[in-house]
Order: sequence, then structure tokens, then C-alpha cells
Amino acid sequence: MQPFALLHRDGADHVDVLTGDVVTVDTLADIPLTPGREGPQTLALVPYRQVAERGFACVDDGAPLECLRIATRTTRPLGELVAELPETPVSLRDGGFDLSDEAYGEIVAEVLRDEIGHGEGANFVIHRVFTADVDGDPLEAARSAFRQLLTREQGAYWTFLVHTGTRTLVGATPERHVSVADGLTMMNPISGTFRHDGTRELTDFLADRKEIDELYMVLDEELKMMAAVAEHGGQVVGPYLKRMAHLTHTEYLLAGRGSLDVREVLRATMFAPTVTGSPVENACRVIARHERRGRGYYAGVLALLGHDDEGRQTLDAPILIRTAEISPAGRLRVPVGATLVRHSTPAGEVAETHTKAAGVLAALGASSLRHPPVRPNDDDPAIQAALAARNDGLARFWLDQRRPGALTVPELDGRTAVIVDNEDTFTAMLAHQLKALGLKVTVVPWTVPVVPPADLVAVGPGPGDPASDEPKMVRVRALVAELLATRQPLLAVCLGHQVLSAALGLRLHRRDSPYQGVARDIPLFGAVRRVGFYSSFTALSPDDRLGTAYGEVQIARDEADGTVHALRGQGFAGVQFHPESVLSADGITVLTELIPPLVTQVVSPAAAG
Repeated sequence: MQPFALLHRDGADHVDVLTGDVVTVDTLADIPLTPGREGPQTLALVPYRQVAERGFACVDDGAPLECLRIATRTTRPLGELVAELPETPVSLRDGGFDLSDEAYGEIVAEVLRDEIGHGEGANFVIHRVFTADVDGDPLEAARSAFRQLLTREQGAYWTFLVHTGTRTLVGATPERHVSVADGLTMMNPISGTFRHDGTRELTDFLADRKEIDELYMVLDEELKMMAAVAEHGGQVVGPYLKRMAHLTHTEYLLAGRGSLDVREVLRATMFAPTVTGSPVENACRVIARHERRGRGYYAGVLALLGHDDEGRQTLDAPILIRTAEISPAGRLRVPVGATLVRHSTPAGEVAETHTKAAGVLAALGASSLRHPPVRPNDDDPAIQAALAARNDGLARFWLDQRRPGALTVPELDGRTAVIVDNEDTFTAMLAHQLKALGLKVTVVPWTVPVVPPADLVAVGPGPGDPASDEPKMVRVRALVAELLATRQPLLAVCLGHQVLSAALGLRLHRRDSPYQGVARDIPLFGAVRRVGFYSSFTALSPDDRLGTAYGEVQIARDEADGTVHALRGQGFAGVQFHPESVLSADGITVLTELIPPLVTQVVSPAAAG
């Protein structure tokens, strides 16, 4: 049969029918996209292994990047198409998860203990796969499942059936990864899972600290991506409820203006933290270390690329989750994962994988779950109030619109800053904040042989043990020592702060429990500030002042245990928290207070020509 795709978007009264031929390409840049041709041109099936394009770790399973070059596009009324799809139930044999509940729970415990507990990141997504054999024609089984999803599932961003000749994908994904239309780039982080099983109230779910923190962390991580692809800035809207048949999620909407080629937007955002973790680069290492097998198309995207009637590129790319893949031989795979955070329990995450798989498995006849008669009512004033309360204490920098130049600090206007990225793209968010203050900003990786000259060098955050002998840590320690020795104005954030603290003679300590995605009110040099932490290590100090070879250092610390929140001296400052995080309500204020004293004695290279 000729390759084709059936696509239904949430709320639409029709289904798009696409046909064409399929080509396999090596990289996202190779996806066919002809300038000047209006309308959708290519539907790309992007496997998880493409994350290697960003230099990130993955188990390479060889899943191809297949592209349906669209030759014809028509629309069919939804009801008319549904009536033509088979009602015959799908018949499966030998179905079950590749990892038992016990084995999956053990992996969850390992990740919580060995990865989150040792500072490797804030959250990680680990998957398991339901497998079975399909009786009869695999394509007819997929068409039957598609009918069930169209009539029984609710709230999906895309419900789809794609047949390339080498594989068939059928699913109902709730989550837009990234879209570009009218010059606006949009992302849609979704997290938190409320099961429609009657075991708890929606108000309890919305007040659950684990669910709240989980959403905040993926919001921060997608803001990092948005900051990288929307060079003209972005904004956060929400949160909202994403209500589906068997579960409800919470979600935010991110929007910003940029000018990148849509294929570069895809590359720069591989892949969503909701299916990998945070920070993404290290999450990919953790995934490879604990899953030890490829992911196929799970956590990749289905991307529709084209041009609008003004010739501008367009992109619509939902995440490939809640999706079944069927081979021509009838082998079925339904991958599903859970997001592990510091509050997670093995039993809770095992249950979450079952719930997330329920919609697709019910459509395939592999689950007894049926469409619940009632979904949560998001028009309830109490629910709306609980959602609105999610934004209390978040950084207005990311939530509010403002005129250009509104936050410029005269002492910083036109000066330069270089941010050293230590494998955490929080640096992209920090760059946006520094630009808003008036600085001209460059971001460089920690591997750069020489840091470019600038009025300010910011040594950024990153995962890992700051005292280890890993190449990154050795390099960061040497860089901080060099910056101190040359009296280069220095701002150190999180990992950078830990290394700076050690260089000044403070002892480092791994916290008894992870401090990932935690917002706190802290004393900070005479004021109380609301800031967000992502760390497992901290410096300790018994005093508020420290004599060093670089002069006296002031220390903001927790009086109860001596943990150091921040420090400052002549020409340098460090903060253990993330002023750029959406959790840091006072983050931009902190930067406004800390940075000008660091650079006011500097003759700017830019100003000097």
C-alpha cells in the first residue's frame, strides 16, 4: 500500500489525509523542505537516536529518520472517516511489559539513589515497553485502533495513523513539543498525572507537592530550550488542565519569536524534558546508562513541515508518546515512561506507566479500562483558583510582557558578558536575563580553550560532583582559579559557585537529600529573597565573613546548618541557587544587585574599541 498519514487535531471536525513517497535521511537538516511551496510538504518520523546530532548520549538502535514527502493532501469529515474504519476488535497474543513491575521499580530506586541523589540532575524519565503479537493484518489492526482512539480518547493534541511501508504508528499524543507559525515559536510542557480511577480528588492532585515540582522542573527545562530558539524573547502562559479519557495532566504554554530554520528549531529542542529529564544532556547519559537499549520512536517527534501563504516556514511537531508501533510482521510495541523526581516512589511510578499506557492499550484491546463516564470539571472555581495559585511565587520575568529596555541597568548598558556553559542550558535563560539588563552576551561551552575577553565572566551551572576528577570539573576548577588570579570580574552560579567556594577555602558537602527544584525564601545580604535551587552539593561556612587571599568575602548562609546560599568579594560573587529559574521570583532583582559592583571598575573592551 502507498505510504499515507491520517492526522486529527484536538477539536477539529475533520481528518487530514496525506499521501506520498517515503525517503530516509541522516540528519534533521536533510528533511526535504522546498522554499516557496505553500502548504505542508513533509511529515517526518524523528526517532530518539537523532539526539546524537546534539552530541548527546544514546543507545543507537538504528531507527531511521523517515520522511513522507507529501504529494496529495485532502481532508475528510471526521464522522465520515470514522464510519469507514473497521470496528473489528484487535486481537493480540503474548502481551506484556518487557520489564516486570518489580524490575522497573528497582530501576526507579536506582535512579533516585544513584543519579538524583548524587547531583546528576533534577528529574529523569525511564521507559518500559508493552509488547505483543498482532493477529491478522497489522494495518487493519492499526486502522481499528485509530477508530477507537478517535471515538474514545479525548484531549489529544494529535490523534494519528502513519504508515510508511516499513512500520505503522498509531497513537493519541497529548503534547505538542514545538510548533512554528506566523513567526511565533510555541512549546507545551505537560507534566503531573491525575488518574481517573476515583482514588483521589482533583483538588488534592493540584495541591500535591510532587506534582507541582514536577511541572515546575519541566517548565524550567523547556524555558531553556525556548530561550535558545526564540532569540527575541518568550513568555509563559498557564497553567491549564490537559484532560484526557483516563487521566488529566497539567500544562503550560510557552511562546516566543525567533528566526531559525524550523529544522534547526527541531535540532535545538531535541528532546523534551518531559520524556528525557533535566538537564537534558546529562539525562540522556542517565537514560543510556539505566535503560541499556534503544528507544525507537518513543520520545521522538512526528513533525509536519511546510510554508504558509506568505512563504514563511511552518512546523507542528507533537511528541511521540501514547503511541503504538506495529511492524509489517505484526510485532507491537507500546513504550511508556514515568518522570522520576526526588519525591518519587517505585510503586507510584510503576502505577503511572500503567495509566499512561491505558488509552492506547484499550484501543488495541489489551486493557480492560474503558472510557470513564465523567472527567474532572476544569470550570469549577476551586479548580481555577488552584491552577492560578501555581504561579504564586514564580518569576514574573518569564510570566509578564514588558517593553524593550524596561529592565536595562545604566551601569551595565553596552557592557559585555561571557557565560561558560557546564552542560546545563540554564545558561540560555541566564543569557536572556543578562541581555534584559543591558549586557551583550556570548555563551561558550566549558571545552572552549580560551574564554573570550569580556567585562564579566559567568561560570554557569552543570551536573556532577564539583570535587571529582572528571575533565569538566578539572577544567572548571582551573578556569575559576585563573579568573580569581587575574581579577577578572566573575559571577558563579550553582556548580560555578561550588567551585568558587572551594577555591576560597570553604568545605563542600553533599546534601543528605537532593535539593532539586526547591524554592525558598533566604537571607541575602540584608534582604530576604525568593530563589530556586537545583543542587545536591553545597558549601559550608560557620561565619558570615571569610578572609581569603582575594580579600574579605561576605557570606549569605543558613544559620541552622551553615549551608552557603551566596558569597561576594572584590570583583566576584557566587550564588548556589539559579537566579534564572522560573522558581526564582527575585532572580532578576538579585542579578541587578550583584552584577553592577563587579563591573563598574572595569573599562569595557567594547567601549574602548
